[in-house]
Amino acid sequence: MYHSISPSRQPDPHRVRVSPERLDRHLRLLRQLGLRGVPLAELVAAQDGAAATGLVGLTFDDGYADFLRYAAPVLDRHGMTGTLYVVAGRLGGHNAWDTGPRLDLVDADQVRAVAAAGHEVGSHGLTHMRLAGADPGVLRHEVADSKHVLEEVLQREVSGFCYPWGAFDAAAAEAARAAGYDHACVTGDYSPRNRFTIPRSYVAPGDTAVHLVAKLVRHHVRIRRP
Repeated sequence: MYHSISPSRQPDPHRVRVSPERLDRHLRLLRQLGLRGVPLAELVAAQDGAAATGLVGLTFDDGYADFLRYAAPVLDRHGMTGTLYVVAGRLGGHNAWDTGPRLDLVDADQVRAVAAAGHEVGSHGLTHMRLAGADPGVLRHEVADSKHVLEEVLQREVSGFCYPWGAFDAAAAEAARAAGYDHACVTGDYSPRNRFTIPRSYVAPGDTAVHLVAKLVRHHVRIRRP
């Protein structure tokens, strides 16, 4: 679970920025471990077919515009692809949900460019609001309407959803299912581990190879725990 990929040295109070050089080292490590990074939709489909060995899902939350400039070339260099989760109601805007530095978000043309480059585009809600505890009308608006916006932009199905802030509950997961998504992912949660609460490991700006291996091992152990 990545967010922004950028060489910027401006303040990063929310720890969302990983440098392109560090991402390159991470992907090189995955290759050395015999792993290939793929979009989450591809990983889920492979898991359905019992063919997920050697694959790891790479996701990038919030839809930052720096994905195309910095992340995509690194991924391409290693023969990997990923999922960019886009805040559908803020295309071409910025991360208004955060205090601190303003980061540009992809616009409609950039969303199409991401998909054309072979990456998955998923929904990260309409406005990046917390969905745990939200009433049914808000859930439909944030979850279903964001899907419709992105499908209109892409003229193709959007099958994946990512809960903003990782904040979800049973009602939010049901809203994702009811909206027609195939799957949805959370942040660092390992229960109940179903198709609409797929766990992920957060990658911090300073994570080294040792950190990444530890997170891969911990994730592997937890998702197989009875």
